[in-house]
Amino acid sequence: MTPGLIPATILTGFLGSGKTTLLKRVLTEAHGQKIAVIENEFGEENIDNDILVADSAEQIVQMNNGCVCCSIREDLRSTLSDLAERRRKGELDFDRVVIETTGLADPGPVAQTFFIDDEIAESYLLDSVLTLVDAKHAESQLDSRQEARRQVGFADQIFISKSDLVGEAEVEALVHRLKHMNPRAPQRKVHFGEVPIASVFDLKGFNLNSKLDIDPDFLEADDHDHHHHDHDHDHEHGEACDHPHHHAHDDDVKSFVFRSKRPFSPAKLEDFLGAIVQVYGPKMLRYKGVLNMKGSERKVVFQGVHQLMGSDLGPKWAPGEEKMSKMVFIGIDLPKEVLLQGLEQCLV
Repeated sequence: MTPGLIPATILTGFLGSGKTTLLKRVLTEAHGQKIAVIENEFGEENIDNDILVADSAEQIVQMNNGCVCCSIREDLRSTLSDLAERRRKGELDFDRVVIETTGLADPGPVAQTFFIDDEIAESYLLDSVLTLVDAKHAESQLDSRQEARRQVGFADQIFISKSDLVGEAEVEALVHRLKHMNPRAPQRKVHFGEVPIASVFDLKGFNLNSKLDIDPDFLEADDHDHHHHDHDHDHEHGEACDHPHHHAHDDDVKSFVFRSKRPFSPAKLEDFLGAIVQVYGPKMLRYKGVLNMKGSERKVVFQGVHQLMGSDLGPKWAPGEEKMSKMVFIGIDLPKEVLLQGLEQCLV
């Protein structure tokens, strides 16, 4: 972790999915971490009522275990900058920040704040977006609300709450559906917010690192249909699964993967991605890749949110390691064929 930067976590999820329960647990448990929570939730369920006695004049409350709680009255940027400044002056002591977004929010702009704004980027490191999904109401929420689908598409980690209230088959179907929307986020069932702190913090979902966590089963999902092709590229999209009945949902948030063993031409790829982001940026929720670039001994890692894209040199390709580019795109009604063909044309 970059020294001096304050790690930040975005917690999102639909109303009633258990964010407040999870936060209360994180705030009151003695885990030795001092956490500043920024609440951007304008619902009935404010944390304050239960565990805080807020002095209305001061919007930042220090709690007995050293955590800090803060309801946003201005915008996020000024709140973050205020917290960082007070921490520098020694007025507040905290190790990390958790931002709870409103149940209807698109986490995109919240995440972008950490990249666009230099002052924020100098103080904070965005660690990950956590999305809570309520197993009991997920089906109907995902069917009827695009915000709920977006939150799934944005996640670095998905927590499924209230799975004890529904049958195993229902949970299974939900897991499957979420995996189609977002193959790169691991899923974990949580019971009343009881999540080990290690699976909430320091997940490095936003770090540009060379590990691209796409579930290997997902990538292999339809390899058995491919092995007779002798050309060396294959595009997985995970649609070829053995449970046709799960596909009653044609969600607009979808993911697809591009893989190739041929290297990319850096100039062509940059032009193509630049053009795609210009056109489809608002619909591109998350995209990430580990790339084999012509002329580079090292892996190139890249990721983006909406129109913002960043890339970095990763480690060297290991001796004997197969050089393969892998990219995953998660977005709303993205034109998969256009993207796959365009990427294909950027190969050397």
